[in-house]
This record gives sequence, C-alpha cells and structure tokens, in this order.
Amino acid sequence: MAREKIKIRKIDNITARQVTFSKRRRGLLKKAEELAVLCDADVALVIFSATGKLFEYASSSMPELLEKYKLHSNNNVVDKVDDSLNLQLQESDQTRMGKELLDKNRELSQLRGEDLHGLTLEELQRLETLLEGGLNRVIRTKDERISNEISTLQQKGFRLMEENKHLKQQARLLNDYIFLHANTYFSFVIN
Repeated sequence: MAREKIKIRKIDNITARQVTFSKRRRGLLKKAEELAVLCDADVALVIFSATGKLFEYASSSMPELLEKYKLHSNNNVVDKVDDSLNLQLQESDQTRMGKELLDKNRELSQLRGEDLHGLTLEELQRLETLLEGGLNRVIRTKDERISNEISTLQQKGFRLMEENKHLKQQARLLNDYIFLHANTYFSFVIN
C-alpha cells in the first residue's frame, strides 16, 4: 500500500504539529549524517523549533564549518553580487545622468531661442508659456527691487530733510546768539 500524499501547509493542531516536527527533524538529521558519510561531504544543519529550541548536526566542527561558510558566501556570492549590482547601478546612474544633462542642455538652448527647428507646435507653445512665466517672475522681482530702492531713497530723503531742518534751526539760533552778543559787545564798547 502506497503512502498518501499530504498538502504542505502549516498544521493547525499544535500536538500534531509537534509530533510531525519531531519525526521530520529526526529524519532530516539522519539524511544529513548519511550525506556526510556516503559522499565525504562537510555538512552542517541548524534547526530552530517554533519555541526557539536549537537542534544541530555537523559532520566535523560546527564553528569550523560556519567559518568556512562565511568565507565562501562573503567572498564568492555576496561580493560578486554586490560588485555586479553596484556596477549596474553606476552604469544606470551614468546613463540617466547623461540623458538628463543632454535634455537640460537642449532645454537651455531652446530657452535661448536656439535649436527650435525640430519642435512641434505644442512644444513651441509650452516653451513660450515657460518663457512668459520666467519673464513675469523677472519683471516682478525687478519691480520689487525698484520699489524697495525707491522706498529706501524716500526714507533717506526724509531723514536728510529732517537733518537739514534741524541744521537750519541750529544756524538760526547761532545767528541770533551772535547777533545778541554782538549788539551787547558794541553797546558796551560805545558806552
């Protein structure tokens, strides 16, 4: 009689799940040992249960096998994948940046009114709208600066007028003082 095939999915019943884990763990450990003996292979197997309990098998020293694994995985797979991925990313970035640079240079020359021969009517209208928007911003900024300059000059003119008025008042007082003292001096000298 043949075994019945089961669907591979999580077993809902906790007891049945634990029994299956225990049986399959023993079978897996047995197969790992058989592989190591029959094929003279270095085998390391690490299993953590659902409760976090550790089960392991090593055909030789587990730390030596883990170190060997780290050495091979880091040098061969990870570095090659990283180098290849980094190279692809750099090439992709260079291609993208080169295309962006060409697009920006073309756009800049079009904004200067050059290289317009290949543009469609819609592209020319878009360019015109862009230029009008830019021109409006330039005019607005220029007007603001002129307005600020006028305001600054008006304030400076007001301060100068106030200072002029103050100096005239001081000059009048000084003239009055000199006139008064001159009359006093002349009347003293005449008498």
